[in-house]
Amino acid sequence: MPRPRLTVAEYLALDRASEERHELADGQVLVKSGASLAHNRIVANLVFSLRGALGDGPCYPLATDMRVRAGATRYVYPDIVVVCGDAELEDSDVLLNPSLVFEVLSETTEAYDRGAKFAMYRELPSLRAYVLVSQHARHVEQFVRQPDDRWLLSEARRGQLALTTLSVTLDLDELYRGVGVA
Repeated sequence: MPRPRLTVAEYLALDRASEERHELADGQVLVKSGASLAHNRIVANLVFSLRGALGDGPCYPLATDMRVRAGATRYVYPDIVVVCGDAELEDSDVLLNPSLVFEVLSETTEAYDRGAKFAMYRELPSLRAYVLVSQHARHVEQFVRQPDDRWLLSEARRGQLALTTLSVTLDLDELYRGVGVA
């Protein structure tokens, strides 16, 4: 049986009233499930590392509960966003201008994060980079928007992750601290 489709207004009312988080993709509602310990440790490590690397500059990270509009009828919850400059908001709780998005991959979300969700993010003119972080192996994939709107992939498994769009580097040992992956 197909699930009922929601309008943006219906979705926002549902999501704002609920203790669960939901995403909306062209009328279809997806319930966000809880995350593993490894996932949560990576997110915490990333936020801590990003905050230290970005200092008091114009860019800053936001984790987990920042709803992002990724198209007229698409709303998602990235694991981490980085905003550079003033945040542009719809109402007071929907971010319109992330500069960088991180998603920590899991078995249940990896295909979605790599496919449909990345396609939604690519519609955001403000987005300069999209970073996928494995929680089961030391492997980070970074897609950087090029001037001709192509996306260039770079990968890191050891050493440093160079976030060129932010002019900072992050230590992979710190990103995976306490996670127990080789």
